[in-house]
Amino acid sequence: MSTENEEMWKHWHEQRTETVSAPYGPLSLTGTHWLADHADGHLPGIPGHWAEQSDAVVLAAAPEDELTLDGRPFSGEVRLAADTAPIPDARVGHGGRRLVVLRREGLWAVRDFDPDATARRVFRGIEATAYDPRWAVPGRFTPYGEDRTVLVGNADGKERGLGLDGELSFRLGGVEHTLQVSVEGDGSLWAVFADATSGTSSYRFRFLRPAAPDADGLTTVDFNRALLPPCAFADHFICPFPPPGNTLVTEIAAGERNLRDH
Repeated sequence: MSTENEEMWKHWHEQRTETVSAPYGPLSLTGTHWLADHADGHLPGIPGHWAEQSDAVVLAAAPEDELTLDGRPFSGEVRLAADTAPIPDARVGHGGRRLVVLRREGLWAVRDFDPDATARRVFRGIEATAYDPRWAVPGRFTPYGEDRTVLVGNADGKERGLGLDGELSFRLGGVEHTLQVSVEGDGSLWAVFADATSGTSSYRFRFLRPAAPDADGLTTVDFNRALLPPCAFADHFICPFPPPGNTLVTEIAAGERNLRDH
């Protein structure tokens, strides 16, 4: 069984490496430009005039801007909603770049994904600890009686609300631990956590995505699949820091740890 789990982990790790290094993976993000910071409508390094309204972004482009809309050369004016399609299918492009319209907390932004980004070209892989069955333990999810939102810092230096839906309890190395977690749309869980290795031998915080609990609230807490957050790959992502109580005193020397530097 252990060998099977090891092979599954290796496949997972290979897929993760392929995903983050894909042409429009997180390494290709070169900028997140909030329109509120650019009242003149001109975004750094991005052609066209971008103006925000309450319910849309209005893009005006001339032929010499060489922008595309839905894969075709575009000039004129168009109202854009937030992109929901995969990044390669974003409505606006400039050459190989994809200009993704984003709405967050009532604010509009444009993200610039460039397959030729420096971070993607110098990527050497993800430093990850080999699978160890000791890091995969039973856990129990207990939902809160009501939705909770806590204010946490984010990688961009701002504080934002983080929605939490319950508590995940588990025993690791003979010690009881709990994490505050959110429930995703598919029922799986999501936690932002730090541990005694954070900021030293591991990135300053990581994500964990346990499978959806069963009817009794049971799931597996597998730190072999601890994930680097998107902001580990590009500074332009907004990632929340761990909420209160989600910094573990145990050393979680498992899962993804850092980007390889050689």
